[in-house]
Amino acid sequence: MKSEVRDLCQAFADGLRDSLREKLHAVYVYGAVAFPETDYTGDVDFHVIVTEPPTEAERAALLGLHDRLARDFPPLGAELDGYYILLADARRSERPRHLLFADLVDDSWALHRAHILAGQCISLHGPDPKTIYVPPTRSEIEGALRGELDYVVAHLVQYPAYCVLNLCRLLHSHETGDVVTSKTASAAWASVRLPTWRPLIDAARRSYAHEDTAEDRLALSTGVGTFYEFAVGLIERVQTAATDGGFRSEPV
Repeated sequence: MKSEVRDLCQAFADGLRDSLREKLHAVYVYGAVAFPETDYTGDVDFHVIVTEPPTEAERAALLGLHDRLARDFPPLGAELDGYYILLADARRSERPRHLLFADLVDDSWALHRAHILAGQCISLHGPDPKTIYVPPTRSEIEGALRGELDYVVAHLVQYPAYCVLNLCRLLHSHETGDVVTSKTASAAWASVRLPTWRPLIDAARRSYAHEDTAEDRLALSTGVGTFYEFAVGLIERVQTAATDGGFRSEPV
């Protein structure tokens, strides 16, 4: 873990303990920061698990904590992207609702559980995640992957680099059956698997690292839609050809 991420996570965990005290059960960070191959991440994904809902005073303290982290740890401090979840809900397969923002649910709940249970997480507080999360079923994984694809198609214009990289991850997941993978590793895999698309994938990687050029931005804006159509077609062929099915939730 890079020092700036480590310092942010330490301050986050300390602030959570101060704000929630005995209600705090566990804090897990997952996503890009949990993969050693990640060179750059635009956010820090997390689950904060509590035994009881926060009071209004505790909710205000948590919102204040996020404001302080955004100020003290730019730019990632403003990009803590996660969910506050009841322990009872974390132990279920149903998508949990965010305790601070009731209109939000963890739509990628099955994928997040797969990553965390496979050990691709950083525990900041609390017990072994295997004592909390239940393994996702194949149908849950399939539904979550469809949700990821729906998100991509809705944001092709707004976030073309993200969409290219996430399409690489979706392709990798469908072709290998392994959903526990990073965008970085999936992009490297797709660059070899799909050499025709390597220039677009490289443009997306540079964009994610804030090293993109005007040519990269043009390539992404004009090419993301075509890559999406290609990826969807390939995923459909993989699904049609599949005989044994099954998605692994551990790294291969």
